[in-house]
Amino acid sequence: MRVPSFDLERFDVEIFANAGGELAGQWSLSELERLCSSTDVPVSVPSVDTVAWQLEGHVRSIRDGEKEIWLKVIAEATVPMTCQRCLQLMPVALLVSNDLQFVAGEEAAANLDAECENDVLVLSRSLNAKALIEDELLLALPLVPRHECCPRPIVQVTDQSPEGNLPHPFAALAQWKPRGNF
Repeated sequence: MRVPSFDLERFDVEIFANAGGELAGQWSLSELERLCSSTDVPVSVPSVDTVAWQLEGHVRSIRDGEKEIWLKVIAEATVPMTCQRCLQLMPVALLVSNDLQFVAGEEAAANLDAECENDVLVLSRSLNAKALIEDELLLALPLVPRHECCPRPIVQVTDQSPEGNLPHPFAALAQWKPRGNF
């Protein structure tokens, strides 16, 4: 049986799953604009970092001869982000492995999504698989990136300036702080 070729920007998940398809590849990190804009990837410099990805489609038979269409999305990348403690750049490893179930229609997707823990999407004849992989990587980004142990000591802010003779610019706000127990 001849396996059809698949266009990632107009990806037919049902045909791919019925064929038991497997695809894999790599992209330059700079090709994923939304991911780059959510991290500290330099915009002006083409990225040498890569995103490795893999798609696996399969069909599961359930009761009454019905079929469930599944797509496994696997992606791996390392992106630079700013540590929120020391404000230094740090590499953040992203690893995604997610099973997505596809169903016909928005209503079926909403009903099934409420019942199960798996991600449920509406079946489409022209899914943008590249955008789907990028979405999965965006969801894997940490909300607050930080080192386990920062390489530089963290600067503590005090009520005095570093020179020691000028008051801290926000020290006057202390008089507005309510006093007393709540």
